[in-house]
Amino acid sequence: MRSYLAELRGLIGNRLLLLPSVAAVIHDHAGNLLLQEKSSGEGWSLPAGAIEPGETPQEAVIREVVEETGLTVVPATILGVFGGREFRYTYPNGDHVEYIVTLFGCRIVDDCGEWTDSETRSLRYFGPDEMPPLALPYPVSTFFSQGSNRLVRSPGR
Repeated sequence: MRSYLAELRGLIGNRLLLLPSVAAVIHDHAGNLLLQEKSSGEGWSLPAGAIEPGETPQEAVIREVVEETGLTVVPATILGVFGGREFRYTYPNGDHVEYIVTLFGCRIVDDCGEWTDSETRSLRYFGPDEMPPLALPYPVSTFFSQGSNRLVRSPGR
């Protein structure tokens, strides 16, 4: 099935598109942040993606995290909503977007062991002092300032 975004791109080409989206903040037991290295060479990012028609933001973040990481999560809290000029991005293929991102703190409930999305090259946890540059300018303090939001794998994982 062709995605909604692909259908829109077919109509408007690579012009600027406002894109409602979600991103996940996922920590390991030590409080390190999970990042996804993109296969396209775009670097590191949070597990994230567009909200599809008929999908709630919570459903979108659960779907995107499973596809991009192989983890099943529960969105536990909204850490912020970001957008504006700073959240404009041009993909290597020339597509222009401006994201409106709902950032969720998520709790891992299951790990199927592998991702299904070809966008993911690798996954890695980073501490606050070793964060690589991200494509979008989230305030790094948002990722690590949630002391009670340290998220761990379910027992037995």
